[in-house]
Amino acid sequence: MAAGDHRQASRIAIVGTGYVADLYMPSLRTFPGLEVVGAWDVDPIRLAAFAGQWSIDSAANLADLLARRPAIVLNLTNPHAHAGVTRAALEAACHVWSEKPLALDLGEAEELALLARERGLHLASAPCSVLGRAAQTVWAALREGRIGTARLVYAELDDGFLPAAPYPRWRSASGAPWPADDEFRTGCTVEHAGYYLSWLMAMFGPARRIVGGSARLLDPGQTGTGHAAPDYASATLYFDAMVARLTCSIVARHDHRLRIFGDDGVLEIGEAWANDARVRVRRRHVLRRRLIDNPFAATVRPRGAGHPMVRRRGAASMNFALGVAEMARAIAEGRTPRLAGDFALHLTEVVLAMQAGGDYRPRTGFAPIAPMDWGA
Repeated sequence: MAAGDHRQASRIAIVGTGYVADLYMPSLRTFPGLEVVGAWDVDPIRLAAFAGQWSIDSAANLADLLARRPAIVLNLTNPHAHAGVTRAALEAACHVWSEKPLALDLGEAEELALLARERGLHLASAPCSVLGRAAQTVWAALREGRIGTARLVYAELDDGFLPAAPYPRWRSASGAPWPADDEFRTGCTVEHAGYYLSWLMAMFGPARRIVGGSARLLDPGQTGTGHAAPDYASATLYFDAMVARLTCSIVARHDHRLRIFGDDGVLEIGEAWANDARVRVRRRHVLRRRLIDNPFAATVRPRGAGHPMVRRRGAASMNFALGVAEMARAIAEGRTPRLAGDFALHLTEVVLAMQAGGDYRPRTGFAPIAPMDWGA
């Protein structure tokens, strides 16, 4: 595809029309230049409900969908199907934006990344919140030296005691149930660690070492799915010039805070899943013989116009299409999307290592990525 062909680069096909697809659709429609050329799902009833809700043409099968010559395949299938669908899309000469993870096995993810490179295609992975206003504001504050040299990060992705939540009643806009089986069997770390890990990677580079532990704390009967994946993991991530502790669980009280500790203060944010979350700086002071953090934190103002926001009733506001839109622009401009290639592969490797636990040194890495133009 020639650089500058914006219209062709914006043609998107959706594979998988379950719960998460209904989160993507309002987000995709905040970018008028993106065109959804069709959707397909292995479940025809599920596909019909989705197509009817969003007035989208449904394909007869995957081959029919790929024959429509989309530039980007949006892979929103169940995690166990990610690798197969991505491979089929790459072999059909389509770029791919995949829901997390790229694959459930690092070797398989590496094969897909290699296939994409060999075909001159781009393969990227969710999440895309690092491209959002909150993350970009944190990053800008770090570059400006608002807290001096960053030394340590505490990142929390605890989602409360999920077995007690009314998740059997959770439904998406087109009526799809929340995919409890996939969530519990894949594990909260693989599903959620990327929301802050991608921020840390963008701001501090590749993780050089991961040391941590994981456990299954819940009884299989508590989730009703017989899950075997860890429902808790905590890892210390060693970057070139900074150390972070990232924790995920579906047991501990809901806590999505990020705190970056620097020589001159602390950067704080309360929610990874809200693009409009407030970013604060808390400075330190000496009061007589005591060192105290200022109880009154200053708000860091976002830079530029930012991006379209999406509001969700009863949940954090996140534009799920930021990565897809950035990918389409990159393809049209003849450059590599920020979250594609080596970045996506490293994210997958580190997340899988966190869930496995132990002392691990990644074999992947990536070149620095740039902030969004409006956030630079």
